[in-house]
Amino acid sequence: MDRLPETPTRAQIRGTVVHAVLEQLYGLPAAERVPEAAHKLLGPTWAKLSEQAPELAELFPESDDLEQWLASAGELIDGYFTLEDPRRLEPEACELLVESELPSGVLLRGYIDRLDVAPTGEIRVVDYKTGAAPREIGEAKALFQMKFYALVLWRLRGVVPRQLRLMYLSDRQSLAYTPDEAELQRFERTLEAIWQAVMRAAKTGDFRPNKSRLCDYCDHKAFCPAFGGTPPEYPGWPEPDPGVETALDRAD
Repeated sequence: MDRLPETPTRAQIRGTVVHAVLEQLYGLPAAERVPEAAHKLLGPTWAKLSEQAPELAELFPESDDLEQWLASAGELIDGYFTLEDPRRLEPEACELLVESELPSGVLLRGYIDRLDVAPTGEIRVVDYKTGAAPREIGEAKALFQMKFYALVLWRLRGVVPRQLRLMYLSDRQSLAYTPDEAELQRFERTLEAIWQAVMRAAKTGDFRPNKSRLCDYCDHKAFCPAFGGTPPEYPGWPEPDPGVETALDRAD
């Protein structure tokens, strides 16, 4: 709402590049989906992204910085290949845009990293994470996004996904979960309640800060009351603007 600019980080851009490489990997014939092919995609993928957003090159003032960063992206690619063999998979879609409107009018919209559909019709939702796997206490928060996707797919297709799978490439770990219809119904009510709270705050601009460890990575502490800052004057609830989607918008 305040249109405050976000400064991209190396970690964010690395996630964008790795996601793009894995998407392109599944565009290759199955037999060619090997680590060497994925590594060859890294350089061209970064070149294309930096061409679209030249300011990203400023994150790497020294050539050695860029080489080390690309090497770290390569390690995440290697982590992916320890978790599964892409030669044995034929996803229905990668980077799939899904959207569905709830009965209240709330529009749910997002990009699914990969959608696998078995010949029997069972659905698996896969999401790649380039950060560290959460501790057990954080698993529920990690699955919130996946339940969001599961709810949209259930509303769109009438089928509850058989499995939600988070793949943590850095730690080389997977987290799998099986939702059910009753759970997704409860989750839908939760989303409705969250949206109602947002709309109540929208009338006055009274959005309360919620401190967490994520604050350590925020560029906007100077504007945040939780850190003694003053927010900009509330501009009012914005009109819907679809804007232009970029790869950065879909980074995890």
